[in-house]
Amino acid sequence: MDEKMVILSFGGNLGDVPQTFQNALKGLEQAGFRIRKISSALRNPAVGCEPGAPDFWNWAVRGEWDGTPEELLTVTQALEVAAGRPHDHPHWHSRTMDIDIIFCNGETRDTPALTIPHPLWRTREFVLIPLREIAPEIL
Repeated sequence: MDEKMVILSFGGNLGDVPQTFQNALKGLEQAGFRIRKISSALRNPAVGCEPGAPDFWNWAVRGEWDGTPEELLTVTQALEVAAGRPHDHPHWHSRTMDIDIIFCNGETRDTPALTIPHPLWRTREFVLIPLREIAPEIL
């Protein structure tokens, strides 16, 4: 895997998710994230959410980031909140946007705030399918 590669996984199922995603991409770029590849959108049923939850949209984004993983987490969490997701959002619930850091420049973390590589990335088809499109060499 390229040491300067960052993989983000985007998901959401409330509101205008494609527009929310586009807004988040602009916010990432303004924060210094350099986008290299964006996957096609994947639409799939909500799993583990409240009954009747709308389908999720998922994308993967490959890019470059010169800061620390913690700095990137601060940026992604601010973008989530700006998109209407409360900071204390319940786990396994519908949301406007979720951005997970799957990989960040070959670094590892295992803290209460951040675990990279993301611990569940290999078990989630909604991560793997878009990832195959933008970074097949890591699968």
